[in-house]
Amino acid sequence: MPKLTALIHAHDDALRIARAVESLRACDEILVIDHLSNDNTADIAHQHGAKIKQAVPGVNPGVYAIDAAHDWILCVLPGEAASESLEASLFEWKHDKLEEGATCFAVAVREESDAGWRDLGPQVRLVNRKQINWPGELPPSNATCPALEGHILRFRTP
Repeated sequence: MPKLTALIHAHDDALRIARAVESLRACDEILVIDHLSNDNTADIAHQHGAKIKQAVPGVNPGVYAIDAAHDWILCVLPGEAASESLEASLFEWKHDKLEEGATCFAVAVREESDAGWRDLGPQVRLVNRKQINWPGELPPSNATCPALEGHILRFRTP
């Protein structure tokens, strides 16, 4: 059964990091990279079970995948949360290793707005770090990645 690390890059996200971390129960490790926060982002994330690593200025965010304990990385932003259906899909994926041989998986993203929720479409969020490198917080798009059921929910900034 593959193990899964969630990777979250955070900066002054004390008001929203707890929801992100709590939604990642399907992950075997939650790694929060704290980019010099001036609030208690790191403390709150740690209280909710995340492992904290302090970012080094000038290092590309994607490089921190090497600090993950597991090869499969789920990339989440601090203002996002996994839906219950995505959580179920992740547990199923871990148990059945869906799409054997795949190097990445896409997840549909829904964003909260004043007018309600809007679909942003699928984004590559689950990747095998031994197969894909990326410079930013999120992996690059890839039309060949199969999609997982469920959504990542992106909430408005408080």
